[in-house]
Amino acid sequence: MKKRLVITGMGAVTPIGIGVEEYWRNLLAGQCGVDTISRFDASSLPCKIAAEIRNFEPPEALPRQMTRYAAKFMQYAFVAGCEAIAQSGLDLEKEPYRTGICMGTAMGGVAEMSAAEKSLLQNRSARVSPHFVPMVIGNMAAAHLAITYGIKGPSLTVNTACSAGGDALMSAAFLIMSGQAEAVITMGGESIICASMVSSLAQARALSRRNESPAQASRPFDRDRDGFVIGEGGGALVVEKESHAQKRGARILAILSGFGNTLDAYHVTAPDPTGAGAARSMRIALEGAGLKPCEIGYVNAHGTSTQLGDLAEAGALEQVFGNCPKPPAISSTKGATGHLMGAGGLTELIACAMAINEGILPPTINLDNPDPEIDLDHVANVPRKASIEHAMSNSLGFGGQNSSIIVSRYNYNKNF
Repeated sequence: MKKRLVITGMGAVTPIGIGVEEYWRNLLAGQCGVDTISRFDASSLPCKIAAEIRNFEPPEALPRQMTRYAAKFMQYAFVAGCEAIAQSGLDLEKEPYRTGICMGTAMGGVAEMSAAEKSLLQNRSARVSPHFVPMVIGNMAAAHLAITYGIKGPSLTVNTACSAGGDALMSAAFLIMSGQAEAVITMGGESIICASMVSSLAQARALSRRNESPAQASRPFDRDRDGFVIGEGGGALVVEKESHAQKRGARILAILSGFGNTLDAYHVTAPDPTGAGAARSMRIALEGAGLKPCEIGYVNAHGTSTQLGDLAEAGALEQVFGNCPKPPAISSTKGATGHLMGAGGLTELIACAMAINEGILPPTINLDNPDPEIDLDHVANVPRKASIEHAMSNSLGFGGQNSSIIVSRYNYNKNF
């Protein structure tokens, strides 16, 4: 990477905590955000559970227009973005044209689309709000942030399924490396908890049906896993040139040291069982970071708790790290949060940065009986103290999308 990029701000809105501090504390405590769906009546569906955000109160700083006419995924991303900006200390009034925004979301406002369609079909005299279109389109989350803070630099919104958050961060890096921005606020947001999405994914046998014990439903890499759990939330990171951060005296939280993106070219929903595409994504990230596989101390795996997905990713991890004398510790925080899709790539990277800075690795909860076909160094059920320099986060999505991001401990005297 020609210009060293650093992370100076982080924000999180998750089913186990709003704000990075609460999110991180509850990850380490082994809390689970999965419960019976309260957003709508799911009693007739085969899957009745999800990881909802139940205590979200839009802050006073949230524009009134946004609380009335913005989809939940936008509100979650916006609040996370505000937290990241505040921590970074960016002076946005001073550099509006040199600051950009990148947004990642898998499904945008699909829940609000579903609700509007239902209302219209049930009541022929009903009218769809004139605010409907800006309520549901993916880039409007970035637009709200830009309007609120006066950000006038470049903006991109990526829609690469469950790797959208990681790919948004990579897009932010490209904008900075090309000279179009000094700093970019990267956001991810998702909220797809609605009957049509739950029904579709349940019929595809993708979702866990452990309805009687929701807190134990998401169990990545466990022998008894039976599918993923839909989650919702938002994540945000401020990334900027190291020289820019140093000049303004910012506290640097981590180095964005490498990233990779590949396609499986295999199937529209199923992962390539060989894991070749995911492995190549990880290798590209390592090459960009100038690191050897054995230097990675921790991997926050995609680990959704599906039979095929966990096996394929485990195979990919074995291909990349199998020859290391001490392979990296592995966990999936989706056991606690459910699958946050477009937001997951960023909230999970936040967990990597926190692990580096705090010297403790978050666990995979509900990993009671590790799958004998998956040979990994699991951080199972309880956190693990560990001093690590580099961590990787993987996000793998429908269509064979693969994203791998590496963050490193900040050290002025070491070149990556």
